[in-house]
Amino acid sequence: MAERMSPVDAAWLQMEEPTSLMVITAVLWFDGPLDFERLARRVEERLVARHPRFSQRVVTRGLWRTPHWEDVPDFRVEEHLRRTRLPPPGGRDALERLVGESMGTPLEPSRPLWELHLFEGYEEGCALLARVHHSIADGISLGRVLLALTDASAEEGPEREDTFEEPEAPSGTWTRLWRGARKVADTTQAALKRGGELWAEPIQLMDLAVEGARGASALSRLLSLVPDPPSPFTGRLGPVKRVAWSRPVPVEQVRAIGHGTGSTVNDVMMAVVAGTLRRYMLARGAEPRDLRAVVPVNLRSLHEPLPRTLGNRFGMVFLPLPLALEEPVERLWELKRRMDSLKRSPEAAVVFGMLTAAGLAPAPVERAAVEVMRRKSSLVLTHVPGPRRPVYLAGARLSGMAFWVPMAGRLGLGLSLFRYAGHVTLGVAVDAGLVPEPRVLIEDFEAELEALAQAVREVGRATSSS
Repeated sequence: MAERMSPVDAAWLQMEEPTSLMVITAVLWFDGPLDFERLARRVEERLVARHPRFSQRVVTRGLWRTPHWEDVPDFRVEEHLRRTRLPPPGGRDALERLVGESMGTPLEPSRPLWELHLFEGYEEGCALLARVHHSIADGISLGRVLLALTDASAEEGPEREDTFEEPEAPSGTWTRLWRGARKVADTTQAALKRGGELWAEPIQLMDLAVEGARGASALSRLLSLVPDPPSPFTGRLGPVKRVAWSRPVPVEQVRAIGHGTGSTVNDVMMAVVAGTLRRYMLARGAEPRDLRAVVPVNLRSLHEPLPRTLGNRFGMVFLPLPLALEEPVERLWELKRRMDSLKRSPEAAVVFGMLTAAGLAPAPVERAAVEVMRRKSSLVLTHVPGPRRPVYLAGARLSGMAFWVPMAGRLGLGLSLFRYAGHVTLGVAVDAGLVPEPRVLIEDFEAELEALAQAVREVGRATSSS
């Protein structure tokens, strides 16, 4: 028996193009060797047995070639696990090159759309590359699924409790946006499960009407956004992708900057990212004009169990990054103001509804919707929470992780912030034809972080002396 794919999951399947694969990518590195047989058992027990999508393939049925999930006969988890030893010296350059190459390689469509690749001999330990198609689940959910493979210690024992770093404090920037968007998304999703007949559900219609005016305003804003200006990050895409990631930055270092400006950790990191892009543009003779980032907003609570069928449950907002502002602290305050304005909008839920509708539409209609997204934004920017304390996988301690969602809408730049065990790491994924050396962005990020810290100290000294 085949199960029809949900409209929003189908949207991500249909969005795939040769130069823009809809595959979520994560690379995890460990401070010691990893037991491959033990890893295979963990994947079988905590991934495949719990979530049927990992043993199902995509097939199309009917006149409209509608995508469905179908069980794979004689599924073997070993067919999705690969193992390679890096040639000496096995450093970051070699691993970044291999991860980048994987981003241009499609997953085998006749099999379940995921794979894990263990790279032994990476620095003093090893690294694990995970690739999962976006049609299976969204980035936050897949991050939770992957981290469910881990344990609280190197020894085998009971499964650890999921305790994730929160991107914001309870009263932080995205809280109101998340609550309002989730309410609308819950109502819409419930109606779709009953056949999508909203007119036959007066209670559902009443719930939607509560947010109706605000939703119409958000939709109007989305449709009226002018295209982003040309920049070094936009243009025609090619098949070659490249990645890089930063050293882990202590969250306390970021929090100290926030204390001096009345900002959250998320505010500070977003401002540092904006400053990073400004530096890159100035160094290439480009005028640093404001650019929009597509920012995914999670519509599931991190504390509720994931459904067996996973699926996509997130919306998106278009965040204008104030690259035109020269002074770092002014840039931080302006970015915070813009984020505070977005948090009062149901824009994330509106985009969730648009993705659902796109999944129901013919492929040409969906591609037209994706083209609108491409013109109105220049990059994808995510903030993914991880465990608060160190975790272990198959006997090895996880040292760090970088994580990228697909650059939907034919975008050429993807940035991700991943928080784990009191540290935050920036991951950069780029189209090689647009940004040949992503490591330069990492250097700009580290320089901008120090520049913002210094600027905050100077503001503090000036305030105290006056």
